[in-house]
Amino acid sequence: MFNDIGPLELVTLIVLAVLVFGPDKLPKVIQDVTRTIRKIREFSESAKNDIREELGPEFKDFEFEDLNPKTFIRKQLDNEDLGLKEIRNGFDLKKEMAEVTDAVHSRDSDTSSASSVGSSGGRLDMTKKPETPDPDDRPPFDADAT
Repeated sequence: MFNDIGPLELVTLIVLAVLVFGPDKLPKVIQDVTRTIRKIREFSESAKNDIREELGPEFKDFEFEDLNPKTFIRKQLDNEDLGLKEIRNGFDLKKEMAEVTDAVHSRDSDTSSASSVGSSGGRLDMTKKPETPDPDDRPPFDADAT
């Protein structure tokens, strides 16, 4: 619950509590706080049990922690029915990248030898060139636009 509180912060909280409540009232305050926390937990558990009973037997394995999106996705990805672990284990990224690299390098050597005859010096010109219209072609006329 208090995993992110360091030792210095804990000592500071204790000293502050002693200064605010006093050493003689501090044990009573601690008892009241723990009793309140215990009652809140009991109320929360009874509410969860009531909701589970109202949902019926088809939701007997329902956990409220599954409503957290991260937990839900993690649980679904770890599900054995989908076979995602087999897919994940069968996919070798290094092998796939090596194949792609080999294919690119072999294609570059093939295209550079074939296109070295052209005027671009081994490079393909992929820029879009404007088309020259035929003198007989008229642009479309829209009477409503004028």
